[in-house]
Amino acid sequence: MDLHYLIDNLTNPALLFFFLGLIAVNLKSDLRIPENSSKFISLYLLLSIGFKGGQELSHSIITSEIIWSLFFGIFLALIVPVYCYYILRIRLSVENAGAIASAYGSVSAVTFVTTISFLEMEGIPFGGHMVAVMALMEAPSIIVGVLLMAIYNKDKKNKTSIKQILHHSLTNGSVLLIIGSLLIGYFANDAQAEGIKPFTTDIFKGFLAVFLLDMGITSGQKLKALIKKGWFTLSFAIIIPIINGCLVAVISGLFMEEVGNRLLMSILAASASYIAVPAAMKLAAPKANPGLYIPMALAITFPFNITIGMPLYLCIIGVC
Repeated sequence: MDLHYLIDNLTNPALLFFFLGLIAVNLKSDLRIPENSSKFISLYLLLSIGFKGGQELSHSIITSEIIWSLFFGIFLALIVPVYCYYILRIRLSVENAGAIASAYGSVSAVTFVTTISFLEMEGIPFGGHMVAVMALMEAPSIIVGVLLMAIYNKDKKNKTSIKQILHHSLTNGSVLLIIGSLLIGYFANDAQAEGIKPFTTDIFKGFLAVFLLDMGITSGQKLKALIKKGWFTLSFAIIIPIINGCLVAVISGLFMEEVGNRLLMSILAASASYIAVPAAMKLAAPKANPGLYIPMALAITFPFNITIGMPLYLCIIGVC
């Protein structure tokens, strides 16, 4: 692995703010980001990346690579939760296995955004269509996870209809915002896009830094609870992302040319949702323990991907 990429990533100001959040928790500091501010920043990041992705997509010619990327993303969102579920069932209940499988089949928008920041810092180009890939990967894994729970759940009284889950998955705030922003960016002309560039582009990295500070604080608070759960979930939260990310880094070379696109596809495969899936699981699997699937995705998989994962997958792609 080229240490240049690893050092550049670890010294990225946004990532250092994440570590500052972790340190603040360990020092028992009262440093906090107000909840409403945190929610606004997360909405801003989704809006910004969706809009910019739509702009990029509007200037792109629809190629076989774009079509294959979209289909491959959906395929991953359908297949990853299936094998994750059966691995998790070795030690966990139907509900917990289904919720965690859904999280690891779905994607982390914040990890995706952080990877884009890394690519821009390194001057590595990528396509706007990857935002559409991310948006399409959110809902399928949630539906698959719920279906698996419905098949294996013996408690028939607590089942939630697939129609409810489908509606909730597609109208989830983060999913709706990223898709809507993508479409708005696609239809806006260059002059209109330039008019809001100070908002969508110029302040993006600053907001990302503040958001990662908040993620660091939240991760630090949840990490101790996860460690108490034992080695199985801790190992899963690192090993499965490595396997998914490395495999996709290799396979994506069959139909994708741009290094940036391949890295984004790899990071999507390796990431785990801690926003959309927990919201859906409150409805679909109230017996699933959020003290498992949220810390696994947020406190273990997320930091791993934005520190070691990105340079690792980039190296496998061939940029070492």
